[in-house]
Amino acid sequence: MTVQRICCIGAGYVGGPTMAVIADRCPEIQVTVVDINQSRIDAWNDADLSKLPVYEPGLDAVVGRARGRNLSFSTAVEATVAAADMVFISVNTPTKTKGLGAGQASDLRWVEACARTVAQAATGHTIVVEKSTLPVRTAAAIKTILEAAQADDQGRSFSVLSNPEFLAEGTAIRDLESPDRVLIGGEDSESIESLAAVYSHWVPQQQILRTNLWSSELSKLTANAFLAQRISSINSIAAFCEASGADVREVARAIGTDSRIGPKFLNAGPGFGGSCFQKDILNLVYLCRHFGLPEVADYWESVVALNTWQQHRIARLVVQKLFGTVTGKRLAILGFAFKADTNDTREAPAIRICGDLLEEGAQLAIHDPKVDPVQIARDLKQEAAAAADALSGTGSWALAGSVEEAVSGADAVLILTEWRQYRQLNWADLAARMRRPAWVFDSRAVSDPHQVRAAGLSFWRVGDGEG
Repeated sequence: MTVQRICCIGAGYVGGPTMAVIADRCPEIQVTVVDINQSRIDAWNDADLSKLPVYEPGLDAVVGRARGRNLSFSTAVEATVAAADMVFISVNTPTKTKGLGAGQASDLRWVEACARTVAQAATGHTIVVEKSTLPVRTAAAIKTILEAAQADDQGRSFSVLSNPEFLAEGTAIRDLESPDRVLIGGEDSESIESLAAVYSHWVPQQQILRTNLWSSELSKLTANAFLAQRISSINSIAAFCEASGADVREVARAIGTDSRIGPKFLNAGPGFGGSCFQKDILNLVYLCRHFGLPEVADYWESVVALNTWQQHRIARLVVQKLFGTVTGKRLAILGFAFKADTNDTREAPAIRICGDLLEEGAQLAIHDPKVDPVQIARDLKQEAAAAADALSGTGSWALAGSVEEAVSGADAVLILTEWRQYRQLNWADLAARMRRPAWVFDSRAVSDPHQVRAAGLSFWRVGDGEG
């Protein structure tokens, strides 16, 4: 089957960029991204490409080339599904907050809703592709819904494929254009080859892997779990380095030369963030318990627990270094996104660290070059406000338009996101704006310790035994 029209349901962090690259590389295929969120679709259609709802380096150029040619964004969900040969489901699957499996299992209401929409609107033969990160055997539920629709109307038929994304936010366009691998899982070989033919426009055949449905779904959860485990592991060693006088960067460099381990993801930091790692591990924990593997579940749950501990540890350390209290003290927070080159704050370490400091009565001045202050307020569950009375014990936060504004009168600077501009700060100038004695807490190891200390500032860096 030759694919001529693709529909993607979901215009978020995965759907939008993925479809933009497919459209860019496959000009003969009409690609339409649909979403029921009118404001999000309006942002994708904005003439000003700097206002796209997703910030990824290079995304604006890709959208600019394809939009209006063979890439479009629309709220006409049913009509677009009806015209499509292939439908990608790329909606959010957050962790359930209540009910069976709350706190661990994925909330699949939007996936089911998409499947029912496809079942109702599709015509002819339609290939349905899972793009969302889904629990193992979710395809069975999608297939059941589609098979019921097929039984009611013999003129329609469906094939279900799993095609998980392996993107790192901040490098998503590069990851899509030069992927390590493309994974396609399914039972219908003709449908698998139809999707493989789309990717073969720019991905070498040897990098397109074919598996069964269940292996594909599990591969995504497992890949994220393994990466998260490495982050938690190096963060645990970072804490030990601080206590023992070792330097975690030297340890990481030493073990990274071991070919059995490799250097990737051996950078200590404030913990993992983003939409996938914690959600996927908790889902893996839930599935392990469901299948009667409590010891395996406990192992993976400890990875999440250590990540949470790391963030609370950094907040406690700030309080400890500032004479045991941050009540009424101005703290400059540099970076709120969970990593550089994205405006995504989902599970960002800054949320928990800032939350702890607000609870202690700190006055936070937050600077981030891409995160919207509305999102910060939503994440902190507190609106921006002017600093409260210094001794009232009430924590507050305000947006700072520049690094200089953030540090003015501050008792400490916390670097929580590794934005490139934070690597080149003039610490002598910044120190003159701060209240002495003042501290710099670098949770991303982007600062030059010698420059910071030469400016007369006390300095802590994650995994540094000299703190």
